[in-house]
Amino acid sequence: MASDGEDDEPLQLSAGALDALKEFYGERDSRQKQFEDLKAQAEDDFDGKGKLSMDAFTEDWNASQFWYNDETATILARQLLEGATDETRIVVVSAPSVFIQLKNLLASDEYTIRPKMTLLEYDERFAVFKEFVQYDFQQPIKLPVELKNSFDRIICDPPFLSQDCQTKAALTVRWLAKNWTPMDAASSKAEAFHLIVCTGERMETLIEKLYAKAGTRTTTFEVKHAKGLSNEFRCYANFECGAWKWVTES
Repeated sequence: MASDGEDDEPLQLSAGALDALKEFYGERDSRQKQFEDLKAQAEDDFDGKGKLSMDAFTEDWNASQFWYNDETATILARQLLEGATDETRIVVVSAPSVFIQLKNLLASDEYTIRPKMTLLEYDERFAVFKEFVQYDFQQPIKLPVELKNSFDRIICDPPFLSQDCQTKAALTVRWLAKNWTPMDAASSKAEAFHLIVCTGERMETLIEKLYAKAGTRTTTFEVKHAKGLSNEFRCYANFECGAWKWVTES
């Protein structure tokens, strides 16, 4: 029988377990420093001296957070900026990785325009940005009234692949849109409304139904995520561009 003294001996972790624990805390501390640095940049209104990264925002898969890789996010951001002016208003709905690349592009020497941007996002970590507006798809139009019918360009990535979430997100998009005029029906570039929706392939029929009046169709663009994703993703848009064409039915 073990003595009382033996029962009181402290537990010992193996060398491998200790190394894994050190690595975990090291990564956690590194992410925390990244986030603190990001907050400092945001407080300075991001002066362009450094490049913003999604690395500081770890994904929460339980909240259906799956960030695009930098290439995908940058391509999508460029389409929102194509032909934009200082008067253009862009809103990013539940796609913060695109918002980050918009910030990076506009801080570069490549663009001289300064469109007004808004980020609608549930995750309050993104409140470090002045453009952040709290958004919950369960309350699709519980938003500041000044945002209604005010955006020329919208990108939306509904967080969940369900009819309920997709339909409520579409209500948000329609509420935000300055108009619902398809690109090919617009009488001028100023009137043209640009819409991009990125979501699962199995949502295709619903997406084309929800956004039909805006002229939205499935495109050839392949959406890629930083850490991969088992669900097939698609990009739907109401315009064609250098990055994609509409899929033609065979």
